[in-house]
Amino acid sequence: MALNSDTTKLPTDTVVVDVDGRTTAEPFDYAKRAQWLRAAVLGANDGLVSTASLMMGVGAVKSDARAMVLSGLAGLVAGACSMAIGEFVSVYSQYDIEVAQMEREGKAAGAGAAGGEEEKLPSPLQAAVASGLAFSVGAMVPLLAAGFISSYKVRVGVIAAAVSITLAVFGSVGAVLGNTPVGRSCGRVVVGGWMAMAVTFGMMKLFGSRGL
Repeated sequence: MALNSDTTKLPTDTVVVDVDGRTTAEPFDYAKRAQWLRAAVLGANDGLVSTASLMMGVGAVKSDARAMVLSGLAGLVAGACSMAIGEFVSVYSQYDIEVAQMEREGKAAGAGAAGGEEEKLPSPLQAAVASGLAFSVGAMVPLLAAGFISSYKVRVGVIAAAVSITLAVFGSVGAVLGNTPVGRSCGRVVVGGWMAMAVTFGMMKLFGSRGL
């Protein structure tokens, strides 16, 4: 009887067929998604919250639409560059450590580092590009929400609504891909974003009222 080594991947389980024809369900390893999921969600969430908070803070002392949009654009560019460079340096450090470890293990075994193992190493450039793009995607939400509205009150309300909806979406996506409770994840992300915007708005309002 031929050995059936095929496996079928499902959203929650992996079904394995053994030589006797029996099937066993193995839990899907969600930890494998942790690195790219964490980087993508963190980058997009950072872009969304930091840019929206910056725009809300500027709006607390100056109701001019141009000032809010320009501050948000500056936050997008600076934040995306910062995230990309930080991710590049971080992943490159990890890359160097893993290469050095592979070389030590190869010397101990009397051979060089295996090519197959080198292919599994993280790419600093890919990580940097992904992090910068994720930040930019998140930062574009408040910019697009405020860019075409002249009324100050309506602009602030639209930014708050757009950011809240997007935060809920980010929380839901992270929960579904990570197989965690959706409600708790959404609530945590939305409340955290609202706290950041509220603190920034309140502090800038306080400083602005004192003529600083």
